[in-house]
Amino acid sequence: MKNKYISLLLIILFFVGCTKVDQNNKPAVISKNLTVFFVNDVHGQLNNFSKIKFIIDQERLETNVIVASGGDLFSGNPVVDNYPEKGYPMIDVLNKIGFDIAVLGNHEFDYGEVILKDRMNQSNFDWVCANVDMSNTEVPEPLEYTTISVDNLKVTFLGLVETDGKQDGIIPSTHPWKVQNFTFERPENVVARYANVKEQENADLFIALSHLGYDKYYSLGDVQLANQFPYFDLIIGAHSHQIINTTINEIPIFQAGSYLNYLGKIEMTISDKSIESINYELINLNTYTKFDSELKTTIDEYNNTPYFDEVIGYSQIYHSNSQVGCFVAEALRAQMNVDVSFQNSGGIRSGLNKGDITKREVFEISPFNNGTIIYTMSVSEIKNFLIGSRAGFYYSGIKIEQSNGAVLIKDLDDTIINDETILSVGVIDYIPAVYNAYFPLTGNVQTLTEAETIISYLENINSVVDYPNCINYFKYQ
Repeated sequence: MKNKYISLLLIILFFVGCTKVDQNNKPAVISKNLTVFFVNDVHGQLNNFSKIKFIIDQERLETNVIVASGGDLFSGNPVVDNYPEKGYPMIDVLNKIGFDIAVLGNHEFDYGEVILKDRMNQSNFDWVCANVDMSNTEVPEPLEYTTISVDNLKVTFLGLVETDGKQDGIIPSTHPWKVQNFTFERPENVVARYANVKEQENADLFIALSHLGYDKYYSLGDVQLANQFPYFDLIIGAHSHQIINTTINEIPIFQAGSYLNYLGKIEMTISDKSIESINYELINLNTYTKFDSELKTTIDEYNNTPYFDEVIGYSQIYHSNSQVGCFVAEALRAQMNVDVSFQNSGGIRSGLNKGDITKREVFEISPFNNGTIIYTMSVSEIKNFLIGSRAGFYYSGIKIEQSNGAVLIKDLDDTIINDETILSVGVIDYIPAVYNAYFPLTGNVQTLTEAETIISYLENINSVVDYPNCINYFKYQ
């Protein structure tokens, strides 16, 4: 028995002797390393994910790793957006890489409730968003925040999405008809509820996974978040498609561009529940050469879609997004056989290269599967729409001028059209959904989506695109 007590005493002395102490004979704080990889505003792009998997797998051999998405995984790649299970290729790829967490971006809602429900249920990672209530839908409620533990490090992520999608509503920038059953709150009205989350979770870090945009004068962006709610150790941002590496109010803020051109890598040393040192690297995926061969094979299989590679027209020059906007407005007007058409500038998501035009390029220009609709409106009603919306639109079929605060609408011969004149107006249904106060209650819903309308125009009316000078754009000032 005596020998047993002696052995126990020796074991205790061994562990006490091995415990690090500071000069005051108190246990020393142990530093730990963590790498957080993140992407934001991917918009359906798949190809560079095989490189991301290689990079992350190598890092996991060396240190603790968390992988995050800043939102907007969907809308922008026809392979993802028009897959039989819309969006599934993206979820499949993220699962194979081992993503840990994603915040809901505004374009996560583009496919509608049923599809979002399915994609969230298929995800092997957590979704977070503190300012949405999905209880009136069958979509799984995202976590407001969640804590991820790696090697005894606890990292808490709070999710936020912007709500600037409608003048007279509180929704993200998505099709309003797709989110009718969701309830959103302004992010600036909810953040203060989480001021003590770090302490409550006993977390080493508290990170805002923000799909707000970087800097806003009219609502909450990441700059305002850092200044007004300085609870966070760092902010991982998105939505504004920027490259950000800055510090505001002593809070680091990062954003990694868009469309999977870059991977954000945040390396930290953490001690005593704070960041001891931090290093940010923006990895250019377009120049990085190594990749995971198995995931690349999976992505190549998804990309093998001959339908999207069918040639349907020819572009005489390279067209920027704004030049494409003029082309799309003309295509809508001609194909829908209306007097005038409008196309919102935010709906043009890609330029157009010189040379053959494929269906893939049209779906990249118009990725949202918006419907098309024809209204009968007076010139006076059209003016009210242009003035009241204060948004920018490409148009076709008329001329629009502003003079001393007044809007003038002319025909193509430069003759002013009087306010009582009735015109047929063709638009994508996103426009009357957002600016519903300016449109009639009913319109003539068309059978083709916007992308299908453009394709039909190229195939049946005019296959040549040549818009070197796009002047048909109006925004009331």
